[in-house]
Amino acid sequence: MLGQGLERPSGPGAAGTSYGQDQAGCELKTSPIMELAHSLLLNEDALAQITEAKRPVFIFEWLRFLDKVLVAANKTDVKEKQKKLVEQLTGLISSSPGPPTRKLLAKNLAALYSIGDTFTVFQTLDKCNDIIRSKDDTAAYLPTKLAAVACVGAFYEKMGRMLGSAFPETVNNLLKSLKSAESQGRSEILMSLQKVLNGLGGAAASSHRDIYKNARSLLTDRSMAVRCAVAKCLLELQNEAVFMWTAELENIATLCFKALENSNYGVRVAVSKLLGTVMATALMPKQATVMRQNVKRATLDEVLELMATGFLRGGSGFLKSGGEMLKVGGSVNREVRVGVTQAYVVFVTTLGGQWLERSFATFLSHVLDLVSHPRATQTHVEAVYSRRCVSFILRATVGSLLGEKAQIAAAKEICQAIGKQMNAVEAVVNDTSNENKSGAADIAASQHVMVCALQELGSLVQSLNATASPLIQETSIGLLETVTSVLLHPSMAARLAAAWCLRCVAVALPFQLTPFLDRCAERLNNLKTSPEAVSGYSFAMAALLGGVHQCPLGIPHAKGKMVVSIAEDLLRTAAQNSRLSLQRTQAGWLLLGALMTLGPSVVRYHLPKMLLLWRNVFPRSLKELEAEKARGDSFTWQVTLEGRAGALCGESQRIALSEYCIPSVIKAHGAHLKASAAMVRLRLYDILALLPPKTYEGSFNALLRELVAEFTLTDNSANTTTSLLRSLCHYDDSVLLGSWLQETDHKSIEDQLQPNSASGSGALEHDPSSIYLRIPAGEAVPGPLPLGVSVIDASVALFGVVFPHVSYKHRLQMLDHFAECVKQAKGVRQQAVQLNIFTAVLSALKGLAENKSTLGPEEVRKSALTLVMGALDNPNPILRCAAGEALGRMAQVVGEATFIARMAQFSFDKLKSARDVVSRTGHSLALGCLHRYVGGIGSGQHLKTSVSILLALAQDGTSPEVQTWSLHSLALIVDSSGPMYRGYVEPTLSLVLTLLLTVPPSHTEVHQCLGRCLGAIITTVGPELQGNGAIISTIRSSCLVGCAITQDHSDSLVQAAAISCLQQLHMFAPRHVNLSSLVPSLCVHLCSSHLLLRRAAVACLRQLAQREAAEVCEYAMSLAKNAGDKESSGANVSPFAPGVGSRSDIHYRHRGVSITETGLEGLLFGMLDRETDRKLCSDVHDTLGHMLSSLAVEKLSHWLMLCKDVLAASSDMSAAALLSSGKDDESEKKDEMDDDTMFTSLGEDDKSKPFVAPRWATRVFAADCLCRIFSLCENADQAHFDLAMARSAKLRNPTNDLLVLHLSDLIRMAFMAATDHSNQLRMAGLQALEDVIKKFASVPEPEFPGHVILEQYQANVGAALRPAFSQDTPSDIIAKACQVYVVAMNIKKEAESKPKKAAKNTDEDEDDYGTIDELPPDSLITLVQPELPTLSRLWLAALKDYALLTLPAEFASQLPPDGGAFYTPETIDTARLHYRNSWAPILHAVALWLNSTGFTCSETTEAAAISASQKRSTPVIVNQASVAMPSAKSLPEINKDRMHLILGVSIQFLCSPRPEEPIEHVTACLQALHTLLDSPYARIHIAEDQLIGVELLSVLHRLLLTWNPPCIQLLVTGVVQQIVRAAQDYLQDKRNTLNEDDTEKETCPVLGEGGDTGGLVPGKSLVFATMELLMFILVRHMPHLSAKMSDSPGHAVTRARLSDESARLVAATVTILSDLPSLCSPAGCMTILPTILFLIARILKDTAIKSADNQVPPPVSAALQGIKSIVTLPMAKNEETQKQWTALIRSTLACILEYSQPEDSVPDEVSMLTAITLFLWSASSEIIGVQSLQNGCLNRFKTALNSCDPWVQAKCYQLLLSVFQHSNRALSTPYIHSLAPIVVEKLKAVERSKPTSSTELVAVQEGIKVLETLVALGEEPNRVQLLALLVPTLISYLLDENSFASASAASKDLHEFALQNLMHIGPLYPHAFKTVMGAAPELKVRLETAVRASQASKAKAAARQPVPATHSAPTIKLKTSFF
Repeated sequence: MLGQGLERPSGPGAAGTSYGQDQAGCELKTSPIMELAHSLLLNEDALAQITEAKRPVFIFEWLRFLDKVLVAANKTDVKEKQKKLVEQLTGLISSSPGPPTRKLLAKNLAALYSIGDTFTVFQTLDKCNDIIRSKDDTAAYLPTKLAAVACVGAFYEKMGRMLGSAFPETVNNLLKSLKSAESQGRSEILMSLQKVLNGLGGAAASSHRDIYKNARSLLTDRSMAVRCAVAKCLLELQNEAVFMWTAELENIATLCFKALENSNYGVRVAVSKLLGTVMATALMPKQATVMRQNVKRATLDEVLELMATGFLRGGSGFLKSGGEMLKVGGSVNREVRVGVTQAYVVFVTTLGGQWLERSFATFLSHVLDLVSHPRATQTHVEAVYSRRCVSFILRATVGSLLGEKAQIAAAKEICQAIGKQMNAVEAVVNDTSNENKSGAADIAASQHVMVCALQELGSLVQSLNATASPLIQETSIGLLETVTSVLLHPSMAARLAAAWCLRCVAVALPFQLTPFLDRCAERLNNLKTSPEAVSGYSFAMAALLGGVHQCPLGIPHAKGKMVVSIAEDLLRTAAQNSRLSLQRTQAGWLLLGALMTLGPSVVRYHLPKMLLLWRNVFPRSLKELEAEKARGDSFTWQVTLEGRAGALCGESQRIALSEYCIPSVIKAHGAHLKASAAMVRLRLYDILALLPPKTYEGSFNALLRELVAEFTLTDNSANTTTSLLRSLCHYDDSVLLGSWLQETDHKSIEDQLQPNSASGSGALEHDPSSIYLRIPAGEAVPGPLPLGVSVIDASVALFGVVFPHVSYKHRLQMLDHFAECVKQAKGVRQQAVQLNIFTAVLSALKGLAENKSTLGPEEVRKSALTLVMGALDNPNPILRCAAGEALGRMAQVVGEATFIARMAQFSFDKLKSARDVVSRTGHSLALGCLHRYVGGIGSGQHLKTSVSILLALAQDGTSPEVQTWSLHSLALIVDSSGPMYRGYVEPTLSLVLTLLLTVPPSHTEVHQCLGRCLGAIITTVGPELQGNGAIISTIRSSCLVGCAITQDHSDSLVQAAAISCLQQLHMFAPRHVNLSSLVPSLCVHLCSSHLLLRRAAVACLRQLAQREAAEVCEYAMSLAKNAGDKESSGANVSPFAPGVGSRSDIHYRHRGVSITETGLEGLLFGMLDRETDRKLCSDVHDTLGHMLSSLAVEKLSHWLMLCKDVLAASSDMSAAALLSSGKDDESEKKDEMDDDTMFTSLGEDDKSKPFVAPRWATRVFAADCLCRIFSLCENADQAHFDLAMARSAKLRNPTNDLLVLHLSDLIRMAFMAATDHSNQLRMAGLQALEDVIKKFASVPEPEFPGHVILEQYQANVGAALRPAFSQDTPSDIIAKACQVYVVAMNIKKEAESKPKKAAKNTDEDEDDYGTIDELPPDSLITLVQPELPTLSRLWLAALKDYALLTLPAEFASQLPPDGGAFYTPETIDTARLHYRNSWAPILHAVALWLNSTGFTCSETTEAAAISASQKRSTPVIVNQASVAMPSAKSLPEINKDRMHLILGVSIQFLCSPRPEEPIEHVTACLQALHTLLDSPYARIHIAEDQLIGVELLSVLHRLLLTWNPPCIQLLVTGVVQQIVRAAQDYLQDKRNTLNEDDTEKETCPVLGEGGDTGGLVPGKSLVFATMELLMFILVRHMPHLSAKMSDSPGHAVTRARLSDESARLVAATVTILSDLPSLCSPAGCMTILPTILFLIARILKDTAIKSADNQVPPPVSAALQGIKSIVTLPMAKNEETQKQWTALIRSTLACILEYSQPEDSVPDEVSMLTAITLFLWSASSEIIGVQSLQNGCLNRFKTALNSCDPWVQAKCYQLLLSVFQHSNRALSTPYIHSLAPIVVEKLKAVERSKPTSSTELVAVQEGIKVLETLVALGEEPNRVQLLALLVPTLISYLLDENSFASASAASKDLHEFALQNLMHIGPLYPHAFKTVMGAAPELKVRLETAVRASQASKAKAAARQPVPATHSAPTIKLKTSFF
């Protein structure tokens, strides 16, 4: 699709439709010129006005606009202007348009005819044919011819059979000109022919043979582009031309093989596609063609046989002379082999996964036969290459086409194949007669078969991971037996492959690791006498040890000892038997090397033994220096040395010395020792590279001599080259080096074709030690290069390390020596030497740069410069590239402006004069590299010259190579110059556009570099691109045009460059990138066969999804909608044509892009199953992540469905597919599907293949997504977790989608994941289950009140957890399941009231005893109860371990030598981590247990319990050594130890918890302390030794300084309270005992802190420490309490309401504060009370704020409680402190009175009154009977009584009541006298305004109670007066009969209340009552009426329903009763 993803179209609304509104909804400014191009007809005036140079761009821009408009435009509009349009377009044909223009032009013309009228189409076609026929062969006329050819193709493609009548003439015409055309013409004509064939389908049958004959010969064309075009053309032809895959099948195969010779990557891909597809069609032809002609089908054997000939036969250079043959590398041509390998993959992919499942056995045996064929394995390197190819075929087919079930079946087949081979080998080995002449050859061939089969088996098992368990468990398959049998194969390669396969199995199924190791060790001991067994089993053990680091749970540490003893035994016995000595030595050292990978914690213990063994290896005399002895050993060095370089320096010197004796030994013993010696050198170089160079400075001279000799090939007759050069060159130079092949799907086979020695021939047998090393990232199987190459690589690397540390003199000598070496060598050898030297120099310069050191003085620089400059003119491009890189690095290291200027000037001069390609390319790169390494600033002054020179070179159309290199350099300069380049942007851009429009598309490298330049320019202009100025608009539109051209290029790499340009543009100017066309094109690329393009597309989507996920998904969906229309409308107009929707059409438009209703998300999930590339997968994960975060909440159902579909795809999917494929003559449906999908490229997902169910890794990702959705919903809206809210929301708006409505699905998904085969998925599933339970725990079930919604899913949760407790479950999963179980149980109602921590034991570190056989009954505590004796002991042991392990390093000597209860000395480091994660819950559990029973249990009872439990079940494994029963201690001693342990652990932790500690640990620790201090024993313990308490308090204080959360502060106050209470109890006991003892003595000692003097010592005083801590909390929540803080400027005193948490905290602190005086002596009290009282009064003032619901805040009630407890202290009785005490109490009361002054911002009067009342009630009248205080109190009461708030009145009456009732009359009388009259007044007034609310009613009732109390208090004589006040008031409240009915409820209640009270008072005081009633007859009448009415109503009620009358009590009580 043209112009995809470009400028959102703008410009005058053309053709009656409106364009130009982009998403952001604002008009876009393109450059003014470009705007003129946006019209339906070409604006010829505008065209005439602009300069010649800009015209092509203008025309292209118009064509781009037209391309978009024609599709959308109104047909009549188009028809009106059609004539003019056709003229303009046909006119353009002859204006010699460039390649992109002609493509667009053709497309537009064809579109115009298919939309408008078709009258003149034949005229136009004739015109084109005339141009094609023209005899004009000049270069100037060529573009016109090509444009005509393109138009013809486009017409036929678009209109097909409408032009049928003219087609024979057209085809002949094209074929004629094909013969005479040059390469551009040839490829253009072939492309057109392909389109003609595509458009006409079967109708073109008459020309098929002609086209075939003409095209066939061009398959071996000189030009690669032509070969690609032919392959594509023939691919189209084979759709209809039956003869191609019948009669001509063999010829086609031969042709393809020829075409593959000397081919490049593009050709190999195209030809292999042709070959594979033709072969597949021959095997399973399309139904339609078969019906038309009676065709004989090829059989599978014939087809495979044909392909095998290509794999095994050579190229055409078959019969060249012997010397030639050697050079080509034997007779098999590598390029052909690689191409045929790709064809095999295409063949299988085309036939589809079902076919592969059915025919896998045949296919496997065929492929394995390939590699056993002698032709494929002529030399070792060739054999390795063939193996690589076969492995590639198997991986690409079995790995991606088969689902997990089918893969398991395939693995079985492979097992059988291995078994068969092994039987044959054993037969030969055991055959003692001499008949096995060919036997040896068979064995040699079988080894390669074994390697391929075992590697594929290993890869299969590893990719299946835990889902492969059936393979191991089914004995019928015997996978392990089969693989282990190969360990005895005579060939080392096969043995290594078997070991590798075992490692894969162990990593996939970690529980097999330890049994494997044991089995190998046992066999190794039993078969010590067989060399193969010793070698094979040691390989296997080494491989398994190497895999340990990939297994989450590792192996038991005892295995380390086992390995060491086996190795030692092998090395000791090596000398006993000469037949075995080599194998035993090798095996011994290999095992020791593998042991090293287990890390220092294991190795540390075996070090002495190893050192001894090493010492014995390095001989003292030459005589012993048998080289084999030194085989694997020095590697072990390498690993150990990493950790212990310092200690072993001496040893390394010794290696170095013994090293130099080796060459002489080789001379003496002959050449067969060469390999061993090389191995020693390799190991030595590897170690030295790891050591700091300082350690071997003394040996530099000798070492360098050796290294230089190594890589200058001094003693090496072969021309071996290093493989490091590419990696040392810059990644961006891949365009020049072609190393981008490393980034293709075919990397593993394409490597074989790279030029350096043995490239891509890595194999395990080259270096056995690689079997246990970590695999380099991105490789599936380790493949060390052949020894010769590895040694050179190691020497080069070491040279780079050593060079910076060598003196300048030596540097100079070496550089001169290098120049000399280059001069000496000739021809091929010179190239090799030069390559190695350059790699070494680059390595050295890199080392210098990393060490920040310089190159050296002038002569060193000069020598280096000469060396480098010489290579810039080298014909070998790799060397030129390396030289440029070296030049840049030198400039960086030297860093002097003059030096840089000199280098630049030299290249300038050279470029001005040179005319040859080589020096122009080399020096242009040199300029780029200079800028790259020195940066914009350093090379600024050369910028202008560099740019002008490079721009000139880039226009050299004669040499694409010069263009490529100069453009590449230009891109480097733009990149490195940054903003300095701004001035050159316009000329560079216009050049880039011109080249893009003119360079032929076949020069893909030039286009790639143009893309890079474009990207660099966009980055340079950067955010300016958003601007709207004319200049910026021009730049922007040029960039967009550039992107459009590159996007539409046929080469994937160029398209990838275009995508990254658009990505940059989108970053800087998002409004200007048109997502509506970009996103669909990216989706199409996701299915590309090119890895780099897929990577680029995903990376771009990732960026887009980050900003605009919703739009991206929407546009992607549009592609799904259009896919159907495209196929039908695109191909032909006639609906009957069989070509409609033909495969290649889809292939061109949407290469099989499969976006369905799941949208882009579904496609990305599908990619995760197919892709193996790490970068790509992580980008896909990120993209899905971004989409999830922005869309999941809105489109909840959609995302949950996606996850559910992925998770539900259990491995049964492929079983269904198998069933459907029973019959061989498939129904037509199958074939129609095939129709569309033969062209699927590698790994593409398609309809004809069975749908491969999502693999386990994808399912794990889906489970993770599920967990993410929970947290997103949580942040979005609470309704997601509330069923009632969710239902109402759904009713309001049916589109509302809330998580809780999907709960059953969520549980189901978690269940599916938690019960899968794959362990990772089980973990993810359990995690999701835990999240569901936690998040929905408290959601109530609206229909069943009192129940929670999760209760209905109990069974599902149980079923999900049950499998996790089975026998063979890995312990990490059991631990996780226990965690989920604990969470679930905590939520169950039964567990709520019981301690919840107890079941944490299963998180224990070693999990030895954590297995529970069946799911336990409901409550957790019942589960744990019976086990408590055992558990508690284990918990204590674990805590003790933890305490020891947290000791600082200097106490290491105190640790027990044989480890703790759950760790051995070796595991100490790994154990620490586990202890750190799990100690806190254990501590809490121990505290709970000790609190309930523990302090009464001694250890002996525990021991008894344990022995009982051991009888009962499996023994509890604890290191018996550390738990051996100590000499029996007494219970108090044991308890003391326990206390010390717990307090020690807690204090140590709380002192400084690391900020990253989980808060749960802190809370658990504090809860443990709290629980512990509940028990009497602990209280006594902590109170006896006051310093412990003080220490604990200061630690808690520190904790508060660093940890803010309120929950922690609350817990801390709880612990403080416990400590204070403990001290209180202890002191009380002491006082009691003293009082008993000292009653007879006069003097008794003063108890409590402060003694006689009242002094408190900080640091020793508990009270002081407590006050300090509490003060800290108070000031944090109420800053104004601190004088310092409130005085500080800018601190406004605000009285905000405290939050609930703060209020609870302040209340807790006040409570503790008021407890403190009881800990002090009287004198001590006087010291602290002023502070305490001040704080309490202030807090009361600040927190007593009125609230709407009249709640009493917690701090207020705490303060009141505190006042009460302090005022009632027994201190008043003490004479010495009497005076001080009185003053304190008085001033406190005065404070409170002052705080409650009415004119202040009124606090809650009730609380203040309560405080005052407390003082009045508790303190003696002598203290507070002072006049001034009394007046204050009276005023407060008066104010309250007159308050307008009835609530305040009611409370005031209640408080007065208590004051009036005070036993001390002296205190209460003044109050009665002054306040009673007011009360009476208030109550009298009620008659006038009856109460209207219940609160007012209560106030009246409380007032009456006060009066009644006064009546009761008065003496008999005064009774009558008092009653005379009370009774009339009450009677005035009575209602008469008439008003009763209409009165309010409150009035009625008041009436009832008054009546009852009167009835109650009468009998109490009969005499006085009568007197009062008698005095007022009207009262009496009212009373009697009321009584009568009441009785009548009662009688009525009784008749209805007899209810005893109840006394109506007041409805409001004080929340806390303080009296």
